[in-house]
Amino acid sequence: MTRIARSGDTCTERRLHAERLVGPAALEEAQALRYTVFSSEFQARLNGAEQGLDTDDYDIHCRHIGVRDLNTGKLVATTRLLDHQAASSLGRFYSEEEFSLHGLGQLQGPILELGRTCVDPAYRNGGTIAVLWSELAEVLNEGGYSYLMGCASIPMQDGGVQAHAVMQRLRERYLCNQHLRAEPKNPLPSLALPSNITAELPPLLKAYMRLGAKICGEPCWDEDFQVADVFILLKRDQLCPRYARHFKAAV
Repeated sequence: MTRIARSGDTCTERRLHAERLVGPAALEEAQALRYTVFSSEFQARLNGAEQGLDTDDYDIHCRHIGVRDLNTGKLVATTRLLDHQAASSLGRFYSEEEFSLHGLGQLQGPILELGRTCVDPAYRNGGTIAVLWSELAEVLNEGGYSYLMGCASIPMQDGGVQAHAVMQRLRERYLCNQHLRAEPKNPLPSLALPSNITAELPPLLKAYMRLGAKICGEPCWDEDFQVADVFILLKRDQLCPRYARHFKAAV
């Protein structure tokens, strides 16, 4: 998919193209983008940092998709996808490193896990996410997946204030244990918040909620990435109708 996106600041047009990232060179592009985003925004401790990359043992088992600016040739967004078959060969989903997923084995239908999603800060808007979603939709439909799951991150550089404030909002509207319960292996330290404190949802987490995703429990503190990870689950037949067109789903 190619999308023409106009920047309001410069009145220039961006031609954004969604693509599958195939082969070692394309994977390294994704790992370099992940390193740039995660190290600068979260001060994350990353494998591969000495090469300016974010690498781990899951990458070779995942499919990788991304968004490229055709005007510059630059990769500006990426995510990786691990399906139930690859996870079975590995013995786990990535999310199971952080959560005990009670009920995972009882989910009816194939599962696709998203991970390591990141967007270049200069392209962090609804247009870029929509293009990334379009490629995700193709993969979802090709595999006939019934569930999308994964983790969305909340920064912890403020000691956890934002994470706890965001969780107050999420519990009110988006908590659901009907299909699966995610128990964090490293829960957030408790923190007393003022009653009037509010916090904005991080853009990616907000995008998942708009699609119709639910959170399945309390967050896990990822000390290497300096974030609170929230486990999310999206049941395909409960996709928000407003956004269903991104996934070509009949709901």
